[in-house]
Amino acid sequence: THYLFIVVVAVNSTLLTINAGDYIFYTDWAWTSFVVFSISQSTMLVVGAIYYMLFTGVPGTATYYATIMTIYTWVAKGAWFGLGYPYDFVTVPVWMPSAMLLDLTYWATRRNKHAAIIIGGTLVGLSLPVFNMINLLLIADPLETAFKYPRPTLPPYMTPIEPQVGKFYNSPVALGSGAGAVLSVPIAALGAKLNT
Repeated sequence: THYLFIVVVAVNSTLLTINAGDYIFYTDWAWTSFVVFSISQSTMLVVGAIYYMLFTGVPGTATYYATIMTIYTWVAKGAWFGLGYPYDFVTVPVWMPSAMLLDLTYWATRRNKHAAIIIGGTLVGLSLPVFNMINLLLIADPLETAFKYPRPTLPPYMTPIEPQVGKFYNSPVALGSGAGAVLSVPIAALGAKLNT
């Protein structure tokens, strides 16, 4: 029963994360959805991972949780590729380094759940947008992909726009990191409180 519950928690945490907003980068609107992704994913990664870690009490479960998400997304990438889209049409987000930071915090603070929430949540909120910005810089040009492989279902508010990442005050990294760091901590604390 114990192991079955661990599996249930992992599956439900994954569903929680993918339903929190964009959980995947389609290259034709990667930059447009970056801020939404940063806020939703840093928050939900911390909520799911803290819940999962506090249940097991074992450092490393956040990384395991992020691994499940990564595998799930690679399956989705394969599905889009099977539909005839180019290999780089879907970019798999980077969850694992941020989850490792959360696990490291939990381990380094001797399994102190409050430190994991406050310090780990802040580290996830700050690191996840940065890791994913680097990730998106390494893929094919999103605008080129957008015009080469247009999707008829593209909603008007998701129309690809030229990113303005050079100006820090108007940067998706700055906004995503700040909002992610601020929101991860109180929401994770609420999740932990509900868990106890």
